[in-house]
Amino acid sequence: MLKVNDINVFYGNIHALKGVSLEIHQGEIVTLIGANGAGKSTLLQTISGLLKPKNGEVVFDNEHVAGKVPQLIVKRGISQVPEGRRVFSNMSVEENLELGAYLRKDKKGIQEDFEKVYQLFPRLLERRKQLSGTLSGGEQQMLAMGRALMARPRLLLLDEPSMGLAPLLVKTIFKIIEEINKTGTTILLVEQNANMALSIADRAYVIETGKIVASGTAEELNQSDQIRNAYLGGH
Repeated sequence: MLKVNDINVFYGNIHALKGVSLEIHQGEIVTLIGANGAGKSTLLQTISGLLKPKNGEVVFDNEHVAGKVPQLIVKRGISQVPEGRRVFSNMSVEENLELGAYLRKDKKGIQEDFEKVYQLFPRLLERRKQLSGTLSGGEQQMLAMGRALMARPRLLLLDEPSMGLAPLLVKTIFKIIEEINKTGTTILLVEQNANMALSIADRAYVIETGKIVASGTAEELNQSDQIRNAYLGGH
């Protein structure tokens, strides 16, 4: 479904991604794990069109999308839930969700997706008229995910969904990620909480200083001593 082939991305003189390649098949949950500053968010932003690679390919459903404008990439079926949630704090929950569907014209489908999002996140239904800036961190994370789903993506990019959340909420968010996947949405998950990410993923890639250094099934990576010691607290 998605093929990233040998991409290089620079911030000025800093070589942020060094020949990164990965692929994602339809229906999978693939996780990308790595330390802070390893290039995880840079890779997601390159896939979603917010950053332009110097060279290399990003192919989604056999179409080259590297360097295309972000709204075109959303239209093609890729949505991103950004790190730090980035909800529009002076707008209501409902208005934030409406914005997620801004490229769509199918009123009936949009209404159906509103209902689906409220089913996934009952808390958002209770808070739908509330200003999103007044929500808790966990509720804002739910809203950011709901907003991305309103674009009806086939591939959902999730950037650090558990960041700053209480452990109990992290479990809830990960359950919901699995539910979203079961409804047919393919997921690329960037996550510092490697244990949680590997527990729900089919496959995983490890990125270090802009390079993919390991890949395999989630189980294989979970059992690798090297990965355990570096990312999973060595248990």
